[in-house]
Amino acid sequence: MDATRSPQTLAQKLVARAAGRTHVTPGEIVTCRVDLAMFHDSSGPRRLAPMLAELGAPIWDKRKVVLVIDHYLPAHDDESRRIVAIARDWARAQALPHVHDGEGICHVVLPQGGHLRPGMFCVGGDSHSPTGGAFGAYMFGIGATEMLGVVTTGEIWLKVPQTIFMRWIGRLAPGVGAKDMMLAMLGRFGMNGGQYQAVEYCGEAVAALSMAERMTLCNMSAELGAQVGLVAPDATTQAWLREVGVDVADDELARWRSDEDAPGVRHGFDASALAPQVALPHSPANVRGVDDLEPTKVDVAYIGACTGAKLDDLRAAARVLHGRRVAAGVRLMVAPASVKDREAAEREGTMQALLDAGATLLPSACGACAGYGGAIPEGSTVISSTARNFKGRMGAASARVFLGSPYTVAASAVHGRIADARELLA
Repeated sequence: MDATRSPQTLAQKLVARAAGRTHVTPGEIVTCRVDLAMFHDSSGPRRLAPMLAELGAPIWDKRKVVLVIDHYLPAHDDESRRIVAIARDWARAQALPHVHDGEGICHVVLPQGGHLRPGMFCVGGDSHSPTGGAFGAYMFGIGATEMLGVVTTGEIWLKVPQTIFMRWIGRLAPGVGAKDMMLAMLGRFGMNGGQYQAVEYCGEAVAALSMAERMTLCNMSAELGAQVGLVAPDATTQAWLREVGVDVADDELARWRSDEDAPGVRHGFDASALAPQVALPHSPANVRGVDDLEPTKVDVAYIGACTGAKLDDLRAAARVLHGRRVAAGVRLMVAPASVKDREAAEREGTMQALLDAGATLLPSACGACAGYGGAIPEGSTVISSTARNFKGRMGAASARVFLGSPYTVAASAVHGRIADARELLA
């Protein structure tokens, strides 16, 4: 068969476009043109500025660079104030046109700002950059040295990945979400299950997910060990993007999907049989069904991070908490993923339901997920909607952090122990 006509995966099509090719083969090394480079206050200016100055090199195209200030906000000590000042001063000196300062977490702010669309090839200075794959864009995380190459040349080399298809049939039960799907995959395949390849999430259960839930899957492709996570764009993608001012034509949607006979490894799951999943300390892959856990008392319930505090995540928690109160001795903290999501939650009454239940509202920033702000007490037991529960990740090295969906976090806050939200929603 003519190689240019052989079936291709979505990942191959995206890489081929970026490489200026009609076709690429897994294992090939290609040079790709970058459509967008994103970095934040932690990964960006404080590392890039001195290297660019030493080289005397300009940014290749400032219109294609996005800076998000999210990791060290609110700036509460001299070091955080220094880092934020470096980012702001450099952005002004460079006259960067796309700076999102204090608007929320980069992986959520980026699409909300209209920066992503299907077919793009993007890099990010953060490990959870695969979130962009929810929009049919090829996006992955890189380090500061690689980012230096990108911002000076607009290009990066890539080994064309193989594709691992995660096909989900059926429909999720109320109280079960995309976080549970990802934890189930992590429990089955471990943190190297993605083998630094492309993981494409597909099937009727994935097609039924909202954009926020698709973002959760692609975001935690990093925990699965993939380079990118992808969901083929469809009418749901199109409608969401139109709301943020990005118009995507029908024929453009149809272009970005895997061919039926495209090569790859295929795994199957049944969403209708999925119970809420919980990751035990200290690994996202140390997973059990919520019904298989010993009774586990919690001190802190945390709804935050790009993985677990988008508008749909806040709504999920509010459905569980509506008309209920957090158990005595439990501190429920809510840090919405973006200011836009927080404001929407306030307008529709979702935020009030959380506050009425006893939640404490925190700023829309990375916060405790990145171990910043001291919100997690030493020695505490935490149930969290974040992506990672490595020892010390959330700041307190002696804390025991369990991971669950926003449904599970909310139900656990009500019961004072790790609990199944399905019981409260029945």
